[in-house]
Amino acid sequence: MRLADLRQVLRDHGARLEHEERILRAWTAARPLDAGPRQKPAANYLPLALRNALPALGERLAALAKVRSEHPGADGSARLLVDLADGQTVESVLLPRDGLCVSTQVGCAVGCRFCMTGRDGLLRQLTSGEIVAQVVAARARRPIRRVVFMGMGEPAHNLDNVLEAIDLLGTAGGIGHKNLVFSTVGDRRVFERLPRQAVKPALALSLHTTDPKLRAHLLPHAPRIDPAELVELGEAYARAVGHPIQYQWTLLAGVNDSEAEMDAIVRLLTGKYAMMNLIPFNPVEGTGFDRPAAERAAALAASLNRRRILTRLRQSAGQDVEGACGQLRARLAGPAAPESGRRVPAVVERQ
Repeated sequence: MRLADLRQVLRDHGARLEHEERILRAWTAARPLDAGPRQKPAANYLPLALRNALPALGERLAALAKVRSEHPGADGSARLLVDLADGQTVESVLLPRDGLCVSTQVGCAVGCRFCMTGRDGLLRQLTSGEIVAQVVAARARRPIRRVVFMGMGEPAHNLDNVLEAIDLLGTAGGIGHKNLVFSTVGDRRVFERLPRQAVKPALALSLHTTDPKLRAHLLPHAPRIDPAELVELGEAYARAVGHPIQYQWTLLAGVNDSEAEMDAIVRLLTGKYAMMNLIPFNPVEGTGFDRPAAERAAALAASLNRRRILTRLRQSAGQDVEGACGQLRARLAGPAAPESGRRVPAVVERQ
């Protein structure tokens, strides 16, 4: 169900705009659909036909995303394996300090070589309703004040549904615009569409290298945008909306952790409204990549900070439960199942 379809269902049962907004606020807060201000109980406010339709509608919305299992991590995170109504599964991640990472696709077409979700390609898009339903399911467990679109899938490849979800979460959902983080490998459509949105999210760009040839190898199906151009596009958006760009860099031992790469980062980002997230690779069998030593990763982050590039060394949430995004789903499907796509979350970070 898309959110536009949900609004139409409400209108078909007599809802006016104020009724729609009340019900959408209740849903996104994980409250009963007829919940609202005490001085305006549903019986005195919502049309009778709409009130009668809410129980069935509530069941339909609940079926969009049901948590099958929860896997807590020692860091305060928890990975959620989520069932969709058609039997597919995706993953969400409860992050420390009231954050949530959501999926936007089943599978992924980008095919990053260090990422397991895209190994079997894109299976299908998530609807805007399914994306928001992950937030609702998470809010039934704990407060959620920050949502990052960094889980399974490439949000730029499902742009209409993702932007529709962002608009609802940034209005009826009550989440601050800078606390909605759109993560992408880079797509010119993103830089065209996001500035025109009423809700303008923060932007995270998966950079991973400053070398165009190496980036084309690591991200074989990403749009061919030179890293320098990608940074300029990001800078223009950051200045326009007032949110710094978060650049994501998965550290791969012997691949993109050289001093030459760090020098190139300094050249690209000096003076930019940006911060760099260095994320040591979360090893997964069969990728052919290794995680750099902790001391090496820490030294790289310290070196960039000394050179006035705001840098944070991050870790993938919930590593102790072997829950890299897609692994829970893959264990459920089994190695021979056709939907065994997996992904290492280069951009799902510990807050």
